[in-house]
Amino acid sequence: MLDWFNIFLDPNTQWILFGCMLLGLGSGVIGSFAYLRKQALMGDALSHAALPGVCIAFMLSGSKSILFFLIGAAAAGVLATFGISYITRHTRIKQDAALAIVLSVFFGFGIVLLTRIQHSGSGNQSGLDTFLFGQAASMMQSDVITMTVISFALIGICSLLFKEFKLMSFDPDFARGLGYPVAWLDQFLMLLIVVAVVVGIQAVGVVLMAALLITPAVSARYWTERLGVMVILAGLFGAFSGLAGTFVSANVNQLPTGPLVVLAATLLFVISLLAAPRRGIISKLLVFAAVRGKVRREDAALRLEGRNK
Repeated sequence: MLDWFNIFLDPNTQWILFGCMLLGLGSGVIGSFAYLRKQALMGDALSHAALPGVCIAFMLSGSKSILFFLIGAAAAGVLATFGISYITRHTRIKQDAALAIVLSVFFGFGIVLLTRIQHSGSGNQSGLDTFLFGQAASMMQSDVITMTVISFALIGICSLLFKEFKLMSFDPDFARGLGYPVAWLDQFLMLLIVVAVVVGIQAVGVVLMAALLITPAVSARYWTERLGVMVILAGLFGAFSGLAGTFVSANVNQLPTGPLVVLAATLLFVISLLAAPRRGIISKLLVFAAVRGKVRREDAALRLEGRNK
């Protein structure tokens, strides 16, 4: 057991652990509002849309700088957000269809660019395809510092705008009646999701980042009826997923960190689905069994009373 924990004495492993925990924390918080807004697929669309931005940033800069990748992915994510909004508002296409269109077009374009880069003969394109599924082991101290700043910025913004996001999530018409700029708040929330996706593509990848955004929020929803508690639990679940995924990856060879983080988040969801006190399957089965037993006892009492009469 001690040997398992001694591996965390390595500074590189400590940075990866810290970065993945912060990524899960920030993703869980911002993902809670996306889930309540019924925009769970938005994170999937934005994460896939980030791929062409990463490729274009590499083609323009010629280097695998995380800063350029962040700028390119953020620009592509913002463009995808406005594309989805434009299709939804100015056509008769529903949002789910608009999400599917934007996701497939952007991701297909990104794969084309990635293939072109890999066959261009450039000596610096090695490892660029790791942004599909992430490569947490390649994170450095500067990357973790960037993730730290962005994660705390996301949490701070959500705290400052908690009342506005809460009202917009549950009753946007009432929020609009009170004078809140609901359309701008909705676009700003999408921008925050883009930022969360961009900061996580190096660790988890564009394919799995959507799961880290939504799964902790869904798990937290099973445990509480209060939004504030849900947001806190989602952040803690996300942080624990980062911790568990990094721990398993550090102790078992040839297992990538990003997918393990997502699997840890999925395990928490399964536990929540089964064992949550009010919404869990086990709790519902126990309540059903108790009600059925009560009905049977009352029925038996009525039958006994009828016989006595």
